[in-house]
Amino acid sequence: MTTTIGQILRQRRQERQATQSQICAGICSQSMLSAIEHDQYIPNAQLLIALSQRLALTLDTFSLATNYAVSAEPSFNAQTIALCNQHRYQELLALLSRPDVIASINTAAQTQSYYYYLAVAQQQAVPHPDLAQVQRSLQLSLASATTAQPALTRLATVTSACLTAKSGQTEGVVDQVETALAGIANAPFDENLNIVFYLAALTDYYRGNLAASRNRLTQGLDFITAHDSHYLLANCYYLQAWLAESAGIATEEQQAQAHATFLADLFHEQVYKL
Repeated sequence: MTTTIGQILRQRRQERQATQSQICAGICSQSMLSAIEHDQYIPNAQLLIALSQRLALTLDTFSLATNYAVSAEPSFNAQTIALCNQHRYQELLALLSRPDVIASINTAAQTQSYYYYLAVAQQQAVPHPDLAQVQRSLQLSLASATTAQPALTRLATVTSACLTAKSGQTEGVVDQVETALAGIANAPFDENLNIVFYLAALTDYYRGNLAASRNRLTQGLDFITAHDSHYLLANCYYLQAWLAESAGIATEEQQAQAHATFLADLFHEQVYKL
């Protein structure tokens, strides 16, 4: 259920009945555009903007985080992704609670995805969520974890740690974060791994360790930029600004805030305010 940059660019080019050489002229080589379209190369922000302008695409067309199938029925998957991406969490919770949706779950991977999305909906649908209920859903997602969805397993693990730390508890949190990050530098790149670093830094912040949080966030920013990604960059820089302010580092705060504002405007990224 992933929609990649390459797929979007290729589809748009074909819709305009343009050749690769026509689209890449003056921007990049045809071989590079071909590599992008076949998801063998992720363009940096400057290249992405240039190709988007050539194809008359707006940057908010892109949804770079990986989505996961919750059902054997494609229509349920499409509804789940749309409601989640549009932050319509009450509707998402209602959808995931429907007997026909539950009955359509056939595999361990779908079960893993289902319970993760259910945890997100349970957490976001109401002002004061039942965190114990959310944690149960996350644990059910992890209990169904498969080797086919390693990024989702990392994400569920660090989400559980973050919620625990936010509630004021610390038991097991550090181990969960370390488990979520173990070997991540050598793992196949997935946009959702950006979220893992962000939530790891947020977890350290919630447990009162600003130094660890700042260090974790620096690692995350290095990881994201090393993969020529921009997904969640604005949020990471916003968190960096927040941590710098808390540590009394004015210069770093101002620089990070400027980056956050610029990237949020550029990529239409909604920034989570602490």
